[in-house]
Amino acid sequence: MVDYTPSSRAVLRRSPDKRQDDETRFLKNWLKNPLRIGAVTPSGPVLARKMASHVDPNGTGPVIELGPGTGPMTAALVDRGVDPSRLVLVEYSPDFCRLLRDRFPKATVVQGDAYSLKKTLAGLLPAPADALVSGLPLMTRPEPLRLRLVQEAFDLLKPGAPFIQFTYSVVSPVPLKSANFSAEPSERIWRNIPPARVWVYRRGS
Repeated sequence: MVDYTPSSRAVLRRSPDKRQDDETRFLKNWLKNPLRIGAVTPSGPVLARKMASHVDPNGTGPVIELGPGTGPMTAALVDRGVDPSRLVLVEYSPDFCRLLRDRFPKATVVQGDAYSLKKTLAGLLPAPADALVSGLPLMTRPEPLRLRLVQEAFDLLKPGAPFIQFTYSVVSPVPLKSANFSAEPSERIWRNIPPARVWVYRRGS
């Protein structure tokens, strides 16, 4: 078992100017590749807190985040009490990776393709992960690719650990036909722009 030494909670506090900078940076990256970045602005704080609420801050294993962008959900995880040294952030954009390394220096930032998760994280996890938080725009991808991502993610997680995904859609972003995992949706989060829902998927042993 891996033991992470607790550290001070260095939480990202975004001033209005920094929020505007993040939104501008997010929009520029979205214009470059709208299929990889599913929104034109970062996720709102209410949605980020809802997703982070499903992560146990007292765990001992890694916490994987897919598509952290400018880091609003990363900050919510740290705010919840997750030690930044437990965080493994998988981000495709080099620009966002540089920003994340600056804002969360104790986290492990991996530049790579989350849709090839097993290959991207090969040899990087010291133990099975306690949770996976995803900000990926799954609905822009074909069903087989989504299912492969979830199955690869479960192979990296402890049995019963949550795969946490948000969506703007009214249906599950992960196909549930013949699923070998459970799925639990949240209520609609109207205070996010656009409104979103959080889905939590779990696979047993």
